Amino acid sequence: MVVFIPVVSTASESDYPRILDYPWDHSPITVYIDNKTVPSHYSPTYYIQVQKALDYWEAGGNGKLKYTPVFELVDSENADVRIRWVEDLQKEQGAPRGVAGVTVPYIASGRFIKVDITLGVGYHQWTKWIPYSDTAMLAISKHELGHALGLDHSSDKQDIMYPSNEQINDINPFFAGKYGSLLRIAVYTIFAIIVFLSVSWLLNRKKQKKIQN
Repeated sequence: MVVFIPVVSTASESDYPRILDYPWDHSPITVYIDNKTVPSHYSPTYYIQVQKALDYWEAGGNGKLKYTPVFELVDSENADVRIRWVEDLQKEQGAPRGVAGVTVPYIASGRFIKVDITLGVGYHQWTKWIPYSDTAMLAISKHELGHALGLDHSSDKQDIMYPSNEQINDINPFFAGKYGSLLRIAVYTIFAIIVFLSVSWLLNRKKQKKIQN
C-alpha cells in the first residue's frame, strides 16, 4: 500500500520532529526540477535557488538529519524528487493562505518512493501581485527539501523547518515579523474607520440637501 502525506501542518517537538528517520533506501537521490512548464511570474533565478538549497542539505543543512544526502539532478519526471512551480498555490493546490510550498511524500513499507514538491512564485496583497524574491525562494526551497529528506516542522523559530510566513514574506516586512498581526489589525481598523466616516459624510450631505430643498 502506498501512503501519501501532504506536509502542511505543525508537529510537536519531543526529540526532533521527523516524518521518517531514514526515508530513502538508496543514494543518490535523483531530483527533477521542472523549469520548462512554468507559470508567467516564474523567474529563471528560482532554479538557481533550488540548486543552492540542494547544496545546503548536502553540506549538512540544519544539522538535524541522521544521514548525509547526496543528490543527482536528472532530466526525467521519474526522479525520486520532482519539483515544479505554480502561479498560485491557494488556487491551484488548495493550500492554506500564506503557504508558499507543499511537499507530498509517497510512502511504502516505511520508505519514500517518490516526493512531489510544488512551489509558489508569489502571492496577492490587496489587488497587487507580489513575486517571491530570490532570498524567499531559497528559504522556501530549503524548507520543502527538508520535508523531502524526512524532516517535519520544527517549533524552533530559528530553524529552517519552522513553518513561518516570515521566511517567505521578506519582501513585505511591514506585514511580517513579531508585530505583523497587530499591524494588519491596525490597517484594517483604520480602513474601516475611513469607510465609516465617508459613508456618514455622504448621508449627512444628502440630509442637508433635503432640508435645503
